[in-house]
Amino acid sequence: MGVTWRNWSKSDVLYGVVVPVVVVLVIVALSRVSYVLGFGTLSGVVFGIIMELEELTLIVVVPLMIGLVWNRWAGGASGFLMGSIYALYWANSFHGIQGSGTVLIAYILSAMLIGYMAGALNKRSEDFRTMVISGVIATAVGGVMLFGIFQLSPANVVTGLNGFLLNVLPRIACGALIPVIAKVFFWYGMGTKKANL
Repeated sequence: MGVTWRNWSKSDVLYGVVVPVVVVLVIVALSRVSYVLGFGTLSGVVFGIIMELEELTLIVVVPLMIGLVWNRWAGGASGFLMGSIYALYWANSFHGIQGSGTVLIAYILSAMLIGYMAGALNKRSEDFRTMVISGVIATAVGGVMLFGIFQLSPANVVTGLNGFLLNVLPRIACGALIPVIAKVFFWYGMGTKKANL
């Protein structure tokens, strides 16, 4: 006999209903920050930080995490899906701009590369150092490739040393931080192998 709703505990309701609703409300609140602050330097900075976090979450963190805890194929596939979603998000903004397809495909290819490389280098290892090294290499290469593909497009606005650093350094930081979360996943038996309890 399976679990019924009568078997739910307070923590099931907390983590299954309350926390997701709070997360959605926080996301909606963040999307309204620039409207509340008005137009100016502060709202521009806040908007830039929020957009960078959204980009990193979709096209770096998710493929990297899945590549580290599962395998290269799952990492690459999730990168393709997340990169496609991010490219679709920006597609309307780039509509009619010559060379915009190159920028949009760069998001997809970079995310696929990060997820695939992380899984290929990690080889389902639960060793923290291996995960960090795999994550940093995958995100560094993915960031460099993203920046390089951007340079092939006349629609590109990410140029120079500052553009390079803004593309690569946040990705490398994710490559160093996400293995911590992946290690926690392994501790709780959520990786590809069951933990010995």
